[in-house]
Amino acid sequence: MDLGIAGRTALVLGGTRGLGFACARHLSEAGVRVLLNGRDRAHGEAAASSLEGAVFVGGDIGAEAERSALIAEVARLGAPPSIIVTNAGGPPAAPFEETALADWRRSHETNLLGPLEIVRAFLPAMRAERFGRILNITSFVVKELYPNMALSNSLRVGLTGAMGSIAREVAADGITVNGLLPGLMDTGALGRVIADRTRRQSKTEAAVREDMAQSIPMQRLGTADDFGGLCAFLASVHAAYITGQNICVDGGLTRNVI
Repeated sequence: MDLGIAGRTALVLGGTRGLGFACARHLSEAGVRVLLNGRDRAHGEAAASSLEGAVFVGGDIGAEAERSALIAEVARLGAPPSIIVTNAGGPPAAPFEETALADWRRSHETNLLGPLEIVRAFLPAMRAERFGRILNITSFVVKELYPNMALSNSLRVGLTGAMGSIAREVAADGITVNGLLPGLMDTGALGRVIADRTRRQSKTEAAVREDMAQSIPMQRLGTADDFGGLCAFLASVHAAYITGQNICVDGGLTRNVI
């Protein structure tokens, strides 16, 4: 299927690994010029070199100065992005009592303010062009809260609320805003949750992984390849009438009614 977005530019935050890179790869295969953001320059440049025409743009979106520098670097590269994929490492898993104030502040900057400020910077160009796609990689906890994840439960929901408001404000300008909600995906982010649970439950990593897989109707953890195609479709011209939605990619894990 021709997605109708060849020649456009996409900025993929946290795009050098895992689910972000899966989105970047599928967008690149659709003919999109991809700007890959990440904090590790050596790894990021290697990831960009594997995608035709991709460019690495470094910076930590959770640090205000680096965020501003990232926005300036993207502007310097030419055509502003008409597709933005927001993605940031999941806040650390821990019981509420063990979550320090510094963790709340750091995660708030990275998982809420950072994505919103990036989107704010490029919305005017999308409005002028009357085309835009904003895709937010959050988590299934937006629809079903998970224990020992107070940071993620709070901040993912907060970002979803803000982006849902933006979706209604910009819809008439041809801009869509949607959330992609991964479930238990076998990526580095889940690895940190597995490590935490292994320590707390005194189980082996293999046993924790098996418990997680058994909790999913499809009986397996998700992969990055399960994820990227939906991201590219929602960025396409075929998804022009889909906005303000939050779609789970979770093998049936989330037990929400709607």
